Amino acid sequence: MTLNMLGAYGDWAAASLPDPPRLSFRQPIFQNVESWRPVARARYRELLLGPAASPPPIAVVQHRLEFDGLAIEHLHWQLPYGPPTEALILKPAKATGKLPGVVALHDHGGNKYFGLRKITRMSKDPHPLMIQHQNHYYGGLAWANELARRGYVVLVHDTFTFGSRRMRLADLPGKIRNNLVEENPESPEEIQKYNQFAGAHEHLIAKSLFSAGMTWPGVFVSDDQRALDYLASRPDVDATRLGCAGLSGGGLRTVMLTGADERIRCSCCAGMMTTWADYVLQKSYTHTWMCYVPGLPKELDYPEILGLGAPNPILVLNNRQDELFTLSEMEHADRILREVYRKAGASDHYKANFYDGPHKFDAPMQKDAFAWFDRWLKG
Repeated sequence: MTLNMLGAYGDWAAASLPDPPRLSFRQPIFQNVESWRPVARARYRELLLGPAASPPPIAVVQHRLEFDGLAIEHLHWQLPYGPPTEALILKPAKATGKLPGVVALHDHGGNKYFGLRKITRMSKDPHPLMIQHQNHYYGGLAWANELARRGYVVLVHDTFTFGSRRMRLADLPGKIRNNLVEENPESPEEIQKYNQFAGAHEHLIAKSLFSAGMTWPGVFVSDDQRALDYLASRPDVDATRLGCAGLSGGGLRTVMLTGADERIRCSCCAGMMTTWADYVLQKSYTHTWMCYVPGLPKELDYPEILGLGAPNPILVLNNRQDELFTLSEMEHADRILREVYRKAGASDHYKANFYDGPHKFDAPMQKDAFAWFDRWLKG
């Protein structure tokens, strides 16, 4: 027995994972990707157990501005559940006609107080904590702005439990929030306290959603699909050229959204690729409760959720020293996706890059991601 998350139970639990899983395109019974994908995608959507379908959101523009060569719209919309969603649209200030659209998905980062502000910039004086965040994970760049500058309409929105969609302390019983209250919510000290509370609150959110017959991924995928509804509806967006991308929790959302929605034509998952076996044995302790869909590992391995987009192009960006994953399992996930795309007759539509360094989506990685979108959404 090797040391693992489940001790003496680890080998038994890992052995329960079928290889390949029942609905894997690697199964010999599946030969045609176009006939396999609807079946596998339907089962994936079923297991997500998301909230009831809702109509596309009606977005209200709060204000418009220009910043650093970009036209920016600050929006909000109301979903049938929770507080209003805040969102930004970013595009080149002088752009005309229809442009490709990308849903830029913010990360988790142990920071639920913030959402869209993690990957955008609207002024020369963003919150100091967001400067630190972008320096740490993104090479000092607001990558959604950088992508928009290249000729895209980029939508960034807060998703379930983050930013404008976060749990409000006043809505929770005192014993759940340890009697924490909001007094000066933008202060770094209060943000730190909120994020500590939010991290400790995750298991209660997951258990409560399970008890309601839903999963956490089901809720954030629904949030992200409603954002995609809005992006696709805009007159300045070519709805046949839509993509999504994100780091870490945003990479998770990229995997899940690509798997769920056929409108996504090109994807880039950064810093969020491994196998279910890696979660079982080594790394579930490093990850949020947002990752897990009961029953899904019997049907598809984790990388195969992203592979539901085949033969549409997908790019996976990995960091060799990423503390959130085991390198051998990142490489295993790469082999799985290469096999899926080879069998689909679309080997050139899949690419994985490995970079030196820890968990990040820095300037060189962004350069590769943007070139990927340029190739497949603008070509």
